[in-house]
Amino acid sequence: MELFEALKARRSIGKVQLDKEVPKELIEQIIEAATWAPNHHRTEPWRFFVLTGDGRKPLGETLARIAAKGMDDPSTEENQGKLEKARKNPFRAPVIIVAAVEPSEGDKIILQEEYAAVHAGVQNMLLAAHALGLGAVWRTGKPAYDPEMSKQFGLSDKGEVVGFVYVGYPDMTPAPRKRRAVSEVTKWIDKE
Repeated sequence: MELFEALKARRSIGKVQLDKEVPKELIEQIIEAATWAPNHHRTEPWRFFVLTGDGRKPLGETLARIAAKGMDDPSTEENQGKLEKARKNPFRAPVIIVAAVEPSEGDKIILQEEYAAVHAGVQNMLLAAHALGLGAVWRTGKPAYDPEMSKQFGLSDKGEVVGFVYVGYPDMTPAPRKRRAVSEVTKWIDKE
């Protein structure tokens, strides 16, 4: 696949075939692509957790616990429905790759650069999934950044989940996408 074609054609695929297993070798290729992302001082601050089958249940329970913390009364029928939906979220794809940052220590280490490296890694993962004929979507939101989520994956006090990459074989055709013209978002500075 030609690079510029891949960059323009890749889409977030939120609906995938739930009954079609993704081979472990393809997931490993996707994660390896992430590890080739640029990272200042070669810290390699990324950590990945692959959830499949019943391995997705603990994530669902954690999502439900986090959601319950924001409710006045989690026991109402409406809120119980919301908690059940949170429990089921990890089952929207056969594979979830949890991407996390585990910042390095050192005087030269800048925290934002550690996060930037993992974010670049996630972009590589999305492009790799697309190149392999898979659908993927990067999901984030407040629950990803809750300290309970970091605890769920055994991260340090400084570590944090940066998102969940849901992966599977596409079960949708995404709509065409438009972007603003480069001229609208670029300012050339060629004089003092």
